[in-house]
Amino acid sequence: MGQIATSMTKFMQDHPDLKYIFFGGKGGVGKTVMAGTAALWAAKQGKKTLLASTNPVHSLSNLLGQDVFGKTAVVCDEALCHAFEIDTKDTIERSKQEIREKINWFLKFADITTKADEFVESATMNPAFEESAMFENMTDIMFRDEYDFYVFDTAPTANARRLLGMSKVYSLWVDKMLKSREEAKSLREMLSFSKKEEQDPLMDYLLSFKDRMARAQSLLTDKALTAFFFVTLPESLPIAVITRFINWFLEFGIPVGGVVVNGIIQKDQVGADAADFVQHRVKMQDEHMEEIWNIFGDGVRATIPLLETEVKGGPMLNRMIGHLFT
Repeated sequence: MGQIATSMTKFMQDHPDLKYIFFGGKGGVGKTVMAGTAALWAAKQGKKTLLASTNPVHSLSNLLGQDVFGKTAVVCDEALCHAFEIDTKDTIERSKQEIREKINWFLKFADITTKADEFVESATMNPAFEESAMFENMTDIMFRDEYDFYVFDTAPTANARRLLGMSKVYSLWVDKMLKSREEAKSLREMLSFSKKEEQDPLMDYLLSFKDRMARAQSLLTDKALTAFFFVTLPESLPIAVITRFINWFLEFGIPVGGVVVNGIIQKDQVGADAADFVQHRVKMQDEHMEEIWNIFGDGVRATIPLLETEVKGGPMLNRMIGHLFT
């Protein structure tokens, strides 16, 4: 059996300027619980903390036992701990309105009489649109800089990969758009009898958007400020998921803080007369834990026991702090 070389507490001590942490992994592994625990821990360290969900399938309100959907509220009776579930529907509608304005700018610039709504519906039917809207909402939260510490409960890993990768994808897209825009502008000026310089709001937007994405990418890839933690169970599928994606995050430049293993059956509480099912589960977990130590080694930050009840509400999250931050 392996041994934790650098615990979550030690990692935090070694990264005193850390400001943005993300928890991700396969669905159902306990990301929300770990995010809530980390946020409560940070608040108890004297940091004004925001726990935010970028997962379209929200579970923060259920975890906390209080409604934080679409609004920010103090949670767990801890004055410095705030939580917020992003209202996906509201985010999408606002994004649609912004896109409508941008398309209207373009159509006016190109002297096209078609209404923007047709383009908007086409653009927003893409499944990635929701992730795009969530990404912009996430960066808005980060840029407002109203808190000392941010904890993000992300979507399942594949979605989180696309979500956090959007800063780079957006930057590449904007570069191409700017090049096309410059060429179109030059051609328009060549064909125009007027030498008057026309305002180009879409070009202004693209330049502003490029700066915004560069700033987002800078924050997300700053090892001093940001860390992404993977949560797994001692089971083959969630291990395979994070094994697949952890290298992608590293290649993309998003700093990986480490791995948290959740739901470990405590063998000292399993007697020799335990049911065969329990004995088999313990044996299976032992095998998978060996695999986890072999793959992630020094990257394991905490091992969390399988508790006798679900984690819900302030008292249970306070109890979880003792397991995640040992």
